Amino acid sequence: MDDAALSPPPGCPAHGLGPQGLRRLYGPEAEDLGAVYEKLRAEHGAVAPALLHDDVPVWVVLGHGENMHMVRSPSQYSRDPRLWTSLQDGTVKPDHPLMPIIAWQPFCSHAEGDEHLRLRAAVTGAMSTIDHRGIRRHINRATQHLVNKFCEQGRADLVAQFAEHLPMAVMCEILGMPDEYNDQIVQAARDLLKGTETSIASNAYIMDALMRLTAHRRTEPRDDFTSHLVNHPARLNDEEVGQHLRLVLIAAYENTANLLANVLRVVLTDPGFRARLNGGQMTVPQAVEQSLWDEPPFSTILGYYAKHDTELGGQHIRKGDGLLLGIAPGNVDPRVRPDLKANMQGNRSHLAFSGGPHECPGQDIGRAIADVGIDALLTRLPDVQLACEEHELRWRASISNRHLVELPVTFAPKLQQDVMQQPSINPVPSQRSKNLQAGVVQAEPAAPQPTVSEPATPTPAATPEPAGRPGVFRRILRWWRGD
Repeated sequence: MDDAALSPPPGCPAHGLGPQGLRRLYGPEAEDLGAVYEKLRAEHGAVAPALLHDDVPVWVVLGHGENMHMVRSPSQYSRDPRLWTSLQDGTVKPDHPLMPIIAWQPFCSHAEGDEHLRLRAAVTGAMSTIDHRGIRRHINRATQHLVNKFCEQGRADLVAQFAEHLPMAVMCEILGMPDEYNDQIVQAARDLLKGTETSIASNAYIMDALMRLTAHRRTEPRDDFTSHLVNHPARLNDEEVGQHLRLVLIAAYENTANLLANVLRVVLTDPGFRARLNGGQMTVPQAVEQSLWDEPPFSTILGYYAKHDTELGGQHIRKGDGLLLGIAPGNVDPRVRPDLKANMQGNRSHLAFSGGPHECPGQDIGRAIADVGIDALLTRLPDVQLACEEHELRWRASISNRHLVELPVTFAPKLQQDVMQQPSINPVPSQRSKNLQAGVVQAEPAAPQPTVSEPATPTPAATPEPAGRPGVFRRILRWWRGD
């Protein structure tokens, strides 16, 4: 980095906070990263120098336009961490706390050029076969199962009992491993991104499940995401398949779990927001989109790396410099949002799903989980209320995101509802035949399928359907809801 650019102006309160007076994005000084980003914006503008863990220098891209330029300019900026000077010269140590995120891995997010096109085509090709209508019905059924577990108690923690479970239940179904869904895989996914001593074991647990699934689908393909990924003409090897399954699973899980918690928290703490939602002035999808602006599930993404000397936001960026994609600070850039209270309904130009060649390919699945799940939850529990004061809510913050620890609620106890005993999209045509990739062996949609592995914990049986054939209207209503 340019030494002159790294030096804060005279009188800047950043003096003494770190080498060359730079602000740290970790530790006691960074408990409120949102405030740190605004100080950096005031001091340096749209692109600011800062320090990662162990005082590793990095540029933070704070401007909305500058972030969009970076992600849309693969000729200037790469996502391949092997280009990072701080990694090449040993500034980033092997035991760096962010190494699980920094380390190069054989998936499309770290590739570029023809290799990126090959790997990305396999992921988007497999993604294109998903029947979104069938998935929405599965999301509804999975939501009903989760709500049935606590509705009779009149109280719940909507983080631990809902937001952290619904995305995993849906993603395990999409990947073709519904029997792997249980408390253990949910906890492993949550632990994997914390950077703790147990993260390696959690990653190993998830990769073991995904590699077993990959091997199984090599010999017995079905009509699911994994089979389409395995059989795509790009011919991914087992390691590439497993790593991309992990990328899709963890990114979708973490993003959507945070999104669910964030939207529900606003519904429960902002009377005006809830009134607009209840009164029809705002739909659940619009509420979700507003949350993606105000509180994106990932606040930053590390990283992008300069392929040659360039300029961004008035700063001289040297070849090999690392840059943070500033999603949260970019979303509140005063040049695009001079009034943060202004309604952003219908505006999808936020940075929550990145952009350019590496834009999130599964964003519509995440939106569907949030849209359907929140709507179904609030329909079941229309009187749900926060069970504590708003200031008592606790957060777990990192440079990547700000995760709500718990969301305690109360409501009038409700009876369980009848739900299909084993929510699955397999009994209906779960994939669109016209989009199937060449070489995929088709499974009969209605045929019973063997499980990939035995679940770690038995799945409780749901209440059976009542005897007798319901009327036409009730059957249509159940079909529409996905029951």
